[in-house]
Amino acid sequence: MIRKANRREFLGRTALIGAGLGLGSLAEPLKTEAAATPAAKAPLYKISLAQWSLHRTHRSKKLDNLDFAKTANSLGIDAVEYVNQFFKDKAKDKKYLAEMKKRAAGEGVYSVLIMIDGEGALGDSKEAGRSGAIEKHKRWVEAAAYLGCHSIRVNASSRGSYDEQVKLAADGLRRLTEFAEPYGIGVIVENHGGLSSNGAWLASVMKTVDHPGCGTLPDFGNFHLGGGKQYDRYKGVTELMPYAKAVSAKSHSFDAAGNETKTDFMKMMKIVIDAGYHGYVGIEWEGGKPGEMEGIKLTKKLLETCRDKLSGA
Repeated sequence: MIRKANRREFLGRTALIGAGLGLGSLAEPLKTEAAATPAAKAPLYKISLAQWSLHRTHRSKKLDNLDFAKTANSLGIDAVEYVNQFFKDKAKDKKYLAEMKKRAAGEGVYSVLIMIDGEGALGDSKEAGRSGAIEKHKRWVEAAAYLGCHSIRVNASSRGSYDEQVKLAADGLRRLTEFAEPYGIGVIVENHGGLSSNGAWLASVMKTVDHPGCGTLPDFGNFHLGGGKQYDRYKGVTELMPYAKAVSAKSHSFDAAGNETKTDFMKMMKIVIDAGYHGYVGIEWEGGKPGEMEGIKLTKKLLETCRDKLSGA
């Protein structure tokens, strides 16, 4: 049975996410020699691996969901972001979830969040549609809590005018967040198409939801507005960072010097750090060439280089 957190625990946990403190640190006993031994300096930000980076490998059946944590560890990454599509029918399967949890723990890998797709529109224009989507997402809140995640990533899809969609999305998000609160699980929204790829719109949704458990997951690349139009990615991330509880470092291709060709990672990571964020930054490789494993390695190396430079190392 999953123990629900009380509100004080939840608010404290929510504050720690953005500050970049691992939840495991709360359970560690105080070491008596700590006063005599200087603590290691915490990294400017931590690096996780989004499962979507390996979606082709998963879909070709070359990688089983249960082995994802092992793959991340083999790449020198100790935190993962799951995608519900790769274990869609297992949200209520406690035996399966227990095996996921066991394998991640065995690899020394922390489960950061679960990305949720295909469970209905939380901003549906019909009350019945919104309520149905909320109900479908609840099982993933429970699964995330069981796995030890801090959040689920959701979408804020809706229909109607600009202002109508703000109200509709905020209603669904607020209600889901209130359900998730006792579980200690945050509900975070990615810029992921439609108006959610408009940074100002999604920031307005966050202000309307007005709940510490609801935040954003700024993605460096998902600013497609449709009709060939693009929202400025640097402006968008800047607008979303005040509410961020996770960050997605989207990458598509690299030049010979190891720089991402669509996003200036140094510029973007400075925006992230200047917002006071020191939590997990998830690698999300979406390119074609090189292959997935090499794309992940290149993205990891670039994030590490940015971290060293921003840290003054």
